[in-house]
Amino acid sequence: MATTEVKVPDVGTDKPVDVIEISVKPGDMVAAEQTLIVLESDKATVEVPSPVAGKVVSIALKVGDKVTQGALILVVEAQAVRGEGAMPPTAPVPVPVPAPAPAPAPGAVAGGVLTLSVPDIGTDKGVDVIEVSVKPGDTVAKEQTLIVLESDKATMEVPAEAAGKVVALLVKKGDKVRQGTPIVTLEAAGVASAPVAQAASAPVVAVLDEPEPRELEQKPAPVSGSGSPAVVSAADVHAGPAVRKLARELGVVLAEVAATGLKGRVTRDDVHAHVKKRMSAPAAPAAVGAGSGLPELPRIDFAKWGPVEELALNKLRRVSAQNLHRAWVHIPHVTQHDDADITSLEEFRVSENARLKDGVKLTMLAFLVKACVGALKQYPKFNSSLDVGGEKLIVKNYWHIGIAVDTPDGLVVPVIRDADRKGVLEIAREMGELSRKARDKKLTPADMSGATFSISSLGGIGGTAFTPIVNWPEVAILGVSRSAMKPVWDGKAFQPRLMLPLSLSYDHRVIDGADAARFITYLSGLMADLRRLTL
Repeated sequence: MATTEVKVPDVGTDKPVDVIEISVKPGDMVAAEQTLIVLESDKATVEVPSPVAGKVVSIALKVGDKVTQGALILVVEAQAVRGEGAMPPTAPVPVPVPAPAPAPAPGAVAGGVLTLSVPDIGTDKGVDVIEVSVKPGDTVAKEQTLIVLESDKATMEVPAEAAGKVVALLVKKGDKVRQGTPIVTLEAAGVASAPVAQAASAPVVAVLDEPEPRELEQKPAPVSGSGSPAVVSAADVHAGPAVRKLARELGVVLAEVAATGLKGRVTRDDVHAHVKKRMSAPAAPAAVGAGSGLPELPRIDFAKWGPVEELALNKLRRVSAQNLHRAWVHIPHVTQHDDADITSLEEFRVSENARLKDGVKLTMLAFLVKACVGALKQYPKFNSSLDVGGEKLIVKNYWHIGIAVDTPDGLVVPVIRDADRKGVLEIAREMGELSRKARDKKLTPADMSGATFSISSLGGIGGTAFTPIVNWPEVAILGVSRSAMKPVWDGKAFQPRLMLPLSLSYDHRVIDGADAARFITYLSGLMADLRRLTL
């Protein structure tokens, strides 16, 4: 039997690349084009196939090695072909694979045709395309909505960067996309379309890491300190084409597979191990509430008592429900109530609004944001997070205040960043902008992340008090109800005072009742006289 030395082909770089997976072992029978090893550079993952069918005699590399073009990978003993003699030695020539054309940059012009891509959406994770608002042949205006995206936290519309005619639609409803994913090609208005030259291809043995449909880029799946994979979407799973094909054939969700490969890569063995574990595991309970450790809720057929209507929850409400349930189950909630005397502050607010000419209106909530920052600095434990092990308190030296906003699609919490560095007028202006973005579905995940403390205000609706749920990983949240005139005893007589009801919910694992009482009392004092913030 003749032997063939298989060497590292041209991988598009002169720099050493990492061997991140070896898919065979000595003694294995391999088919032509079967993956032997997987290499990874700074820009791509490359699977090196066998040029011949045969038996692996020896392997010259190991996982973790750095190699360059021409390095020996392994030796294959060529398999004899029926009806012929032994297979002649095969030179280690690369298998021609057309080099993928580079993805066009957002708004890049190619012969009069614009390629419009997903802009910065504030997250590296893939997000869902829930609506496609145009079709090939449509004429669109600048800023007209092309598609609507939805993440775990928000829904946002992606507008056209220029006016023109849609030549081709590059995404469809249900796709997952991220920043840089092409959306449409557009023949710009007033620009003559020219044919786009085909990209030249070069023979390389480089199979780029196959992404999920419509995704351009893969990143390693985050791995927790215990070695178990973190919860990720399929878009973030690090796996090659062969592994993805195997997973599809076996009906395996790659995001659920524990990765053991280098840099969090899912291997074929990982997929097989996952299938074995799933086959041997007992069936999961189907009842509502399963997995919470609490008694399961029975399913009820309400239609037996009368007519019913089923309304599907949108993704935002489903995700919110999961997050609220998780927070309520895991965080021991206590709520402290108090009334803040805002009589003088309200008089000042009204007089300032009468004086302001630039259209910005000061709201009581803007003053409350500023007062909360002062209280958080006085009591830093409220501006912290408890680590998941419950053994450390992470105190934050920045003050980002989340403001709950009610929208038709559900509750969203945009964040006022660095509220300690902003005046009340600037906070009011920014709150107005974030509220408009929330109503127009233009909030990005970046607009709603990083809060250290949240405020939920129902003052515009009514009510006297409520118990807001702590927005994990924060440890406290302030609820605000509608202010009302009340008789307050001043030591000699009852005086009419405008009182603002405050409800402070907190994580009792971190904050004691005495701390909560001090915090809300201090906050009420600031609202009664904001001059105290200057002390």
